[in-house]
Amino acid sequence: MQSRMQNPAAVLPTANQGIQNLFKAVHSGGVDPKILELVHLRASQINGCSACVDGGFKTARKSGVSDEQLATVVAWREAPYFSDEERAALALAEAATRLADRPDPVNDEVWDAAASYFDEKQLAAIILMIGVTNLFNRLNATTRQIAGAWG
Repeated sequence: MQSRMQNPAAVLPTANQGIQNLFKAVHSGGVDPKILELVHLRASQINGCSACVDGGFKTARKSGVSDEQLATVVAWREAPYFSDEERAALALAEAATRLADRPDPVNDEVWDAAASYFDEKQLAAIILMIGVTNLFNRLNATTRQIAGAWG
């Protein structure tokens, strides 16, 4: 396998710096890093971004996500390893990633569940994590970035 080109964010350093600033903002939002990593991993799975799934798996493990959660995040609704708070964040991640699947992708039920566990600052951090993950998924899938190539 070979990438089509470098990741576009690496080609345009100011873009990379902007993305890194988003990550800093996300991690200053008061959300448990494990939840942020689960959100990242689930969105990356949905989008089929092998580089982001690989990197997300490794980062999630370093953040303390359990092996059971790592193995079952793809089927989190049926797995007993997730708290209600984690489930609310994962439902929001799925809805916001699958915007074209239904006319009201982030319906009130999904939003209200997330809002019952997270305050506005935390919701902002989760939404930004979903957005930046989807950005990276699209950059990496388009340019065929290779899983594991970044270490």
